[in-house]
Amino acid sequence: MGIQAEFPWVIILLAPWLAYIIWMYRHTPRLGGVRKHAAIAVRSLIMLLLIVLLAGIQPYRSLEQRHIVFVGDRSASMNNESQIGSWISEAWSSKSDRDTGAIVSIGLHAVTDRSRSSEPLPSEGAYPFRTVLNDRYTDLSRGLQMGASLLGKDGGRIILLSDGAQNVGDLLRQSRLLHEAGITVDTVHIATESKRDAAIDELIVPRAIKQGESFSFQLTVQSTFDGNAEIRLYEDDQELSASAIQLERGENRFSMQGVALKPGFHRYRAEIHAAGDEQSLNNTAYAFSRVSGPPTVLIVEGQQGSSGNIEEALAASMIGYETISPEQLSLELAQYAMYDSILLHNVPATRIAKKPMEWLGRAVGDYGVGLVMLGGEDSFGLGGYFHTPIERASPVYMDLQGRKQIPSLGLILVIDRSGSMSDGKMELAKEAAIRTVELLRDIDQVGVIAFDSAPVWIVEPTALTDRDEVITKIQGIQADGGTEIYSALAKGYEGLLQVDAQRKHMILLTDGQSAGNENYESVIDGMNGNEMTLSTVAIGDGADQTLLEWLAAKGKGRYYFTKDQSTIPAIFSRETVLMSRTYIVEGEMIPTIGQAGDWNRLWQNGMPEIRAYVAATPKELAEVALWSHDGDPILSRWTYGAGRSVAWTSDMTGKWAPDWVTWSQLPQVLTEWVKWTFPQFDSAPYRARTEASDGSVKLIVESTGGADTMPVEGLGVSLEGASGIQEVKRLMPVAPGRYETSIHELAPGAYLSYVGGFSKNGDTLAVTNGMATGFVVPYGAEYRIGSHGGDELLANIAVLTGGRVLGLDEASESYKFQPAVYKQSYDWSRDLLLIVLVLWLADIAIRRLSIPWTRVGHAGYTLLRKKLLPGKSVAVAIDSSPSVFRLRKRASERSRFYEQDSSTGGTMAKIQSEEALFRTDPQSSESIHAERLSSNQKNTPQSQKEERMARAELGTQAQTEAAGAAGSDKEQVHSDSSDTINRLLAAKRKTRR
Repeated sequence: MGIQAEFPWVIILLAPWLAYIIWMYRHTPRLGGVRKHAAIAVRSLIMLLLIVLLAGIQPYRSLEQRHIVFVGDRSASMNNESQIGSWISEAWSSKSDRDTGAIVSIGLHAVTDRSRSSEPLPSEGAYPFRTVLNDRYTDLSRGLQMGASLLGKDGGRIILLSDGAQNVGDLLRQSRLLHEAGITVDTVHIATESKRDAAIDELIVPRAIKQGESFSFQLTVQSTFDGNAEIRLYEDDQELSASAIQLERGENRFSMQGVALKPGFHRYRAEIHAAGDEQSLNNTAYAFSRVSGPPTVLIVEGQQGSSGNIEEALAASMIGYETISPEQLSLELAQYAMYDSILLHNVPATRIAKKPMEWLGRAVGDYGVGLVMLGGEDSFGLGGYFHTPIERASPVYMDLQGRKQIPSLGLILVIDRSGSMSDGKMELAKEAAIRTVELLRDIDQVGVIAFDSAPVWIVEPTALTDRDEVITKIQGIQADGGTEIYSALAKGYEGLLQVDAQRKHMILLTDGQSAGNENYESVIDGMNGNEMTLSTVAIGDGADQTLLEWLAAKGKGRYYFTKDQSTIPAIFSRETVLMSRTYIVEGEMIPTIGQAGDWNRLWQNGMPEIRAYVAATPKELAEVALWSHDGDPILSRWTYGAGRSVAWTSDMTGKWAPDWVTWSQLPQVLTEWVKWTFPQFDSAPYRARTEASDGSVKLIVESTGGADTMPVEGLGVSLEGASGIQEVKRLMPVAPGRYETSIHELAPGAYLSYVGGFSKNGDTLAVTNGMATGFVVPYGAEYRIGSHGGDELLANIAVLTGGRVLGLDEASESYKFQPAVYKQSYDWSRDLLLIVLVLWLADIAIRRLSIPWTRVGHAGYTLLRKKLLPGKSVAVAIDSSPSVFRLRKRASERSRFYEQDSSTGGTMAKIQSEEALFRTDPQSSESIHAERLSSNQKNTPQSQKEERMARAELGTQAQTEAAGAAGSDKEQVHSDSSDTINRLLAAKRKTRR
């Protein structure tokens, strides 16, 4: 037993405690005698108990106890789980009742089979492990870590039972940490049984192979026996070959030849088959490779059959191609990554839907796919590419920035705002109008009419000196009402009459039919007479296509019909550009060589002339290889994101550049342009692999370029298996060019992964703008063959932590070590608080209540004597009691007072005689007392009062003395009474003063 204090410095409060006790003795006037001592004692004890509580003083007793955590290796390499269970059960039975134990199982993770307890195991013999874990890996460090957490601050020992074949984690580092924490590790080496086994350790295939290229499969095979076996190779689950081999004990290496026949991503698998093989889970290894065929170019032509010369040029250079129309462009981004370059041949933006337009821009910037844009009447600015993703990827701006010779323009936009335009068409129409405003110059004038059942000027014809105000008004248009075309057209014509511009044009957009049937010819004739033009746009099958087409033809403009409302902005942009034929520059010229770089050799023998081109503005970072005489780019190139793009502003059909089409060098020149745009980096800029560490399986993605190319929104990976996408994970950067994420357990095999920008929309995760790569999940490390030196590792762990190396027959020695001594404290805080509460109540009672304990005691004693001795009189001597003594003393003091009073004369003598008479004859004394009172009626009131008081006290005292002590000493009483009455008299006089 002992006493301990959590905050021993609080004991210094004992000094003020003692001082307070002394102060209470000196300054407690209201209490006296026993009550004073009791009150001070109780309060002092309360304060002392509070000091004990504040100091955290507690009693304790010393205990000797042993704690052990048994860590059992249950990975796949341990084929004798019952042996481990039996060893633990035997060790557990050897402990004392006070000792504790716990059981932990380890594989890839550590799990608790039994928490620390002193109770016996629930069954005899081998203790049944109750948990299921991943046995493909062994992380012994995790087992030691969990064992230490189970021991906690009590400390103790860990007994590790394993073959020592760890393949995950750092066991030595964890052992050092345990040693610093004072935890000892004992080890028991469990040898595994040897099997007849052959395993493929590794299959190596080149990651990138050219189509038709021969390559080799490199295999490493481990075997525990000598004998014959067969190796089978598969490509995408189709058998390539089967070869007989001769195995030797230990490591075997083999090389087999293969040919890459088909381009694309391929999975390869190697299997070994040997007679009598007892372990089949390590007979398969996986690899993957990307077979790249000849480069492929996607030709998108605006006019069917117009790309024959381009196709011939590519075919002559052994470049594969595929020709489609704009409407055939895929809606899936991944489809564009299949091509090395995409060639747009005189394609208007009005024929490219919103998604393909966006994917084309991303294919260049994110995937590194090349882009070649060839001119014509429907290309560049004339094609409506202003503010599109293709313009951003192109080396030229589609508008004519800084040109001064463009005629001034007056444009009226007549936009249908009926209720049928509310399903997204209205928003696109407003975007088209805003894009048109941005295309125009400050000197140009624009007006906007919105019509339903009646036309309304949203923006009256005005010069674009304040574009923001115009755009704000356009954004406020809302769809509602019916459709009335004629009145809107007439109002637009009236507005154009007020415009002062060199060219005047009107664009009418609607998705419905007019409610009225007015005479449109009057408006059209008026527009023709004033050199105004009209173009119309019909949206969907519900529009009056016949009327709109007739209006465009009569108005000398263009008619557009679209079912894809996303093309409306491109249509407006195209119309705005076509209003000025200045975009098409005509005249025979030979381009001037500019920053051609490595293309200079293409012009060393000269070049043909061109007759026309589409004017554009080169971007600041673009390289212009050929210039026009007017300073316009004819041929330019630049790098956009991960890709490259080329712009040729003349045509390839022979209309504008017939000499170029018939030029003998054109196939070589054109293919040089196209090949310059081919991807300049590895088609798989990321490489992925798996790794088991820290108790989990990680997917590690590394940039092949060694640079951190993570998109702004973050990097993600989409894991694919044979059944498609399995999971989308966010990759976290851990080092420059290296990203990691934890993944769920995957079966051994080769997997596709798609690495790119990570995005989250609600609960939907997606990876975009990425690249396809792959990774291999091998069979578990537990199934590998080889000498792991486990017994030596376990012995080192025991030495490092100061533990023991126990044998298989030493289970009973587990608990035979020096026990730890623990202090088992008793928390008596609640008990002390209860005592304090009781003492506090007692303190209140002592100070506030005056209880005649003597009377209570005598009354109890009398009652007890009556019950014990019935029928006998009980004589209680009370003459010697303190109460009687006090009464007698007071009577004496009164007698002395009256004896000294001069106004009463012989009063005291009479009182004394009456006192003697009272003792002998109380009745006579009463009669004398009555006479005394009657004779004193003439005395002063004060004297009468004092006499009465004295006689009353004297009578009481005499009665008590007569009942209890008739033979007491009268002279002594008289003397004591005189002294007391003198003191009382002096006190009364002092009070009166």
